[in-house]
Amino acid sequence: MAAELFFIVQRYDKNGSPYETRGATVPKRVDHAQRRAHIIDALVSVAATDGLHAVTLRAVAAEAGMSLNLVQYYFETKAQLLHAALERLEQHSHARWSTRLEGLPRPATAQTVLEAFVAEALPTDEASRAFHLVWTSYAVLAMTDPDLAAQPFVAGPDRLQRQLAEVLEQAQREGALDQRRDPNTEAAHLLALSHGVGTSVLVGQRAPDEALGILRGHLNQLFRNSTT
Repeated sequence: MAAELFFIVQRYDKNGSPYETRGATVPKRVDHAQRRAHIIDALVSVAATDGLHAVTLRAVAAEAGMSLNLVQYYFETKAQLLHAALERLEQHSHARWSTRLEGLPRPATAQTVLEAFVAEALPTDEASRAFHLVWTSYAVLAMTDPDLAAQPFVAGPDRLQRQLAEVLEQAQREGALDQRRDPNTEAAHLLALSHGVGTSVLVGQRAPDEALGILRGHLNQLFRNSTT
């Protein structure tokens, strides 16, 4: 799909005076990936403000400053757009997590890595708050929406749990975690706790610093008494 631009050609008459004419059209290159991302970001904005239930293709088009037909060119149905948005949210979350990990001092202990995880898991800025709001809305909507429920909704959390379990397994090998603890179970506990405490921040029950203290306290307890 290409938009067209007219360009102005300056010419001169027989007396040497300049005048302008419309020249041929030049195709304007369109970055389709960028346009899709812009539409998805508009959905996230609408969902973060009004809730996922309020999302329609028309509302997304208005937020994106595009025509409804253009939005439908990229996403024929609301279900397609919702699925694409969920994937983009997970990509952003993964990128933020990777950036935080890269900033840790080396070598990083298992507890340091997990403390970075719980800090990243909390909605402490505009971007992370929007992510948590929309992701929670997806979880609720997936219970009643067959199209959304059919998507691999839990693939991201499952992958994250496996990553946390690997960190805990490494901690056991290094003697930092009690051998009697099951890494996969502890990873599930940590993931569930971070989600619950994160929700308490969203609804205003706790301040981010208080929530972070709760999660760090859990990690201190987890690594307090190791046995080899």
